[in-house]
Amino acid sequence: MDEITVEQMAGSIGTERVSDWVEVTQTMIDRFAEATGDHQFIHVDPERAAQTPFGGTIAHGFLSLSLMPMLAAKTDMPKIHGVKMGVNYGGNKVRFLTPVRSGKRVRGRFKLLKFAERKPGVWEQVQEYVLEIEGEDKPALIAEWIALVYV
Repeated sequence: MDEITVEQMAGSIGTERVSDWVEVTQTMIDRFAEATGDHQFIHVDPERAAQTPFGGTIAHGFLSLSLMPMLAAKTDMPKIHGVKMGVNYGGNKVRFLTPVRSGKRVRGRFKLLKFAERKPGVWEQVQEYVLEIEGEDKPALIAEWIALVYV
């Protein structure tokens, strides 16, 4: 993996990176339900969920959103020299467009929208995150996500 400076990162606005495909399994969905306490039947009861317009269980929207760090790690995003840590700062917008059915494969498409120094040693990174579903026309979600990068 390449290592670049913060200035080089700031100069790469508009760069897009795409992750590998990852399967969203029923086990992942069930574990997310356990972790969050969201046991709505459309997520955890395949028999009942089959009777809905979804035709089966679907991943939680927040599970789809939470795949962002894992999928970002599955891209060719360069490492920034001297980074001590990065933290989530929040989102400007998140839209859940298409449910992810259990067993479907997804991938993340990341586009760097902003990388600017907020104060000495702290950089604000804004990325567009699109979660694509293999074989689907519309993505699962589109988010504009902010991270703070400490150098």
